Amino acid sequence: MSLYSEKVMDHFRNPRNVGVIEDADGVGEVGNAKCGDIMKMYIKVRDGILVDVKFETFGCGSAIASSSMATEMIKGKPISEALTLTNKAVAEALDGLPAYKMHCSVLAEQAVQAAILDYYKKNNIPYDGSQFKCEHCAHDGEEE
Repeated sequence: MSLYSEKVMDHFRNPRNVGVIEDADGVGEVGNAKCGDIMKMYIKVRDGILVDVKFETFGCGSAIASSSMATEMIKGKPISEALTLTNKAVAEALDGLPAYKMHCSVLAEQAVQAAILDYYKKNNIPYDGSQFKCEHCAHDGEEE
């Protein structure tokens, strides 16, 4: 039996939405110093909808698969819905990750939140800091 599900392997071998959005409305970059994974998420927003999402990930197969799945899960969705994306939902959509790779799905959740927070800040959009769970977002997240 494989350590990784077929979905993890598929998203690793054939990642969706890889690349850069040159004129992105929001960019979030997060990393895990322990494992060395770095994720950069780009979002394009029109009328509160994530019309395009792309990512660049330097990391293991689980990190790439988590990034790919997260973009698939939020593309075309309202920002409010994208903010509810959890690492558990990403891992479940991938049919599970080994326990020692769950941090990869956490990075995907954090990268999405960081990109949305960047969008809010660039556009002076008031936001509720309690919506953001990522560590580097949380201490930023005062009501503006």
